Amino acid sequence: MTHIHGNEVELSRTVFYAESGGQESDTGTIGGVPVINARKSGHGIIYTLESAPGFAVGDEVVCKIDWPRRYALMKLHFAAEVVLELFTQRFDGIVKIGAHISEDKSRVDFEWPENITPLLAQMESKAQALLDADSPIESAFSDEALGRRYWQVDGFAKVPCGGTHLKRTAEVGNIKLKRKNIGRGKERVEILLDS
Repeated sequence: MTHIHGNEVELSRTVFYAESGGQESDTGTIGGVPVINARKSGHGIIYTLESAPGFAVGDEVVCKIDWPRRYALMKLHFAAEVVLELFTQRFDGIVKIGAHISEDKSRVDFEWPENITPLLAQMESKAQALLDADSPIESAFSDEALGRRYWQVDGFAKVPCGGTHLKRTAEVGNIKLKRKNIGRGKERVEILLDS
């Protein structure tokens, strides 16, 4: 433990993923105290705990993440990345303007002048075929000193991304795509796991 201020703490090492790039943070416990949120602060991570901890700076603590939540976030993160990559590879001029990944669904928001619904069945089919191929997902540093990472699926894409990643595409399972209207010239594609 390196810092404690009320119910906010910092650690020297961690297994928690902090909220970043639209992906919600991990939850779990630090020293038995529930973690509400983990957010980046410079090169460190600030953890907001449910209550002030009983441990002190310098103490060793056990960190436990909520694995079912983390795994759902990993699946929906990768599914969103695949959908985004398919749209940008296929449609010149389409622009991503937002994204969010929760444990229930993910979404990608696009700047696009028309209703995206007619494209969804084909894009869902292409995404599902890629996932079903059970290809390995390589995740590594492109620049370790600067902390820059990427994921890659051979024959599909190499994408800069520092998020959490699966080992194989088929881990995602079956997905469903839905369109949501978020305003003129903006289209939202929601990605859900179809179990």
